[in-house]
Amino acid sequence: MEVLNNIWIAISTPNEGLVNILIIPLFLLENYLTLFLFTSILNIYSNKKNKLTYILIMSIISIINLFFIPNPFNIFVNYTVMFFIIKFIFKINNLKNLLGIVLSALIFALIGILILNPYITILDITSDEVLYTPIYKIGYLLLTYILLFIVSFIIKYRKLNLEILEDLDNKNKYIIIANLAFGLVTLLIQAIITFYYTDKLPVIITFLSFLSLLAYFCISIYSFTRIMKLTLTTRKLQSAEEYNNTLRILHDNVRGFKHDFDNIVTTIGGFIRTDDMEGLKKYYLQLEDDCQRVNNLYILNPEVVNNDGIYNLLTKKYYEADSKDIKVNITFLLDLSKLNMKIYEFARILGILLDNAIEASSECEEKLINLTFREDSRNSRQLIIVENTYKNKDVDTEKIFEKGVSGKEEHSGLGLWEVRKLVKKNKNINLFTTKNEKFFIQQLEIYY
Repeated sequence: MEVLNNIWIAISTPNEGLVNILIIPLFLLENYLTLFLFTSILNIYSNKKNKLTYILIMSIISIINLFFIPNPFNIFVNYTVMFFIIKFIFKINNLKNLLGIVLSALIFALIGILILNPYITILDITSDEVLYTPIYKIGYLLLTYILLFIVSFIIKYRKLNLEILEDLDNKNKYIIIANLAFGLVTLLIQAIITFYYTDKLPVIITFLSFLSLLAYFCISIYSFTRIMKLTLTTRKLQSAEEYNNTLRILHDNVRGFKHDFDNIVTTIGGFIRTDDMEGLKKYYLQLEDDCQRVNNLYILNPEVVNNDGIYNLLTKKYYEADSKDIKVNITFLLDLSKLNMKIYEFARILGILLDNAIEASSECEEKLINLTFREDSRNSRQLIIVENTYKNKDVDTEKIFEKGVSGKEEHSGLGLWEVRKLVKKNKNINLFTTKNEKFFIQQLEIYY
């Protein structure tokens, strides 16, 4: 009985050192819940290795900060370190990273403020006792963690997550990042002030603090979703404009075929009547070129190329090649909504490969580019193949990927170097570069 009595006295008496020791195991639980909430909000896939790595590293850092950095500055340090650890482990961009941290911190603060005043009122204690008395501190943290888990569970299984565009324009991106960064600092200061002085403030002030944080949360989510919708709408308008241009050209080509149909049939009949098969073959090949051009324009359709960004990129490059009298053959048998890599990085790689193909083929007597997008389900991969005619048959397929190497004057030689960096960054992507007597070939393989 004396031992139990001593234990009770120890945990019910203010003792900051004992509190710090007892909450060390709770860091593992807190970091797990924070990660669960973070990944649920942004719908981020994470394997067991990544989860375990994050929880262990953040727990160790939290423990170090607890003993060596005074309150409340250790909280700011924790969130700063959290930003870089998430970026390193989960490989997500700064905007997505910061948004996840701010929303996680905001939900955590809302829960904490919501339960703190009732907690100290029911137990008839002060905020200092919650901070420095082991039993009250652990009880408060466990109650907070339970509610945090419930909220995270609802977000994950009700799929209340946010979809973020990877390639926002820089202006919107910087505005959102600045708003989130200042919001996070303001949020942490507000939460700390409320926690330390909640027992000294009227209940109405605490309630207004909770409402202000809730209002910030709602307005931030609303503003963010509006920006996403506006960006998507802008892209759809650009796609519609490109598609209208494609339809206009397609319509002109069809009208041309209709107008010349009698002449085409008569010409074919002339070759047949004279048994001029060689002439017919040459005529057919020329006719086939025009048919292929119409077919390409049909393929350049936002319903076929089902991503607005990639559709705009392909149409722009197609018209650029066409203006240089380069024949482009397109085969598109790929669902871009299931592309197993970031669309932003995919667009960068594709854009560089197409630029190089257009430049190389424009120098040749036979100006030709073949583009193939297809699924290879047998090998669990998606294939993008760019073939182009080229003049320099001695080109080194390895050296061209080195930084600063370019076969052209006034070119930086950074394009393919950037491509190799992006390929190395993604473990499920390969790029094979080959050549033959006619074509220079780039084959991008995306495994799933």
